[in-house]
Amino acid sequence: MAQQLATLAGGCFWCTEAVFKDVIGVSRVESGYTGGHVASPTYREVCGGDTGHAEAIRVTFDPDRISYDELLDLFLATHDPTQLNRQGNDVGTQYRSAIFPHSPEQEEAARQAIERSAADWPEPIVTTIEPLTDWWPAEDDHQDYWAGEGQRNPYCLAVIPPKLTKLRKSFADKVKPAG
Repeated sequence: MAQQLATLAGGCFWCTEAVFKDVIGVSRVESGYTGGHVASPTYREVCGGDTGHAEAIRVTFDPDRISYDELLDLFLATHDPTQLNRQGNDVGTQYRSAIFPHSPEQEEAARQAIERSAADWPEPIVTTIEPLTDWWPAEDDHQDYWAGEGQRNPYCLAVIPPKLTKLRKSFADKVKPAG
């Protein structure tokens, strides 16, 4: 089967990107912006909170190796989908939890994933399902900012390792081997 796309927003895109790069069946993860009203937004503009865009990731995956449903379960388990317009210290609509379906089937799967995950959280899930708008890749100087070591960004160093630990513990059968 051909590769498919999933577009997800769960706070800082570098933190979300780091999780999905380790997932079996995922061939590419790209950070960028979607869901807003400004064409070709810059990182600085999106961080200002006035573009309407979310920091998001676009995941290219092989549905024969990992299903869209499984990607959504990973997504909802590795960030806090109960926080409205924030993830930890990142606050603003650009850090919202959102799913941007690429088809009516993905939209229905998103609804079902939110329902499935609700029992795992003490508060209601506020993740939105939003229409997919134009995709704007993050600028090259922001790509791979995390780079696996977190040496360039202390925030990523604090946030990403617990996400990866949860991924490896809760979804061990979905994680690429180390190395």
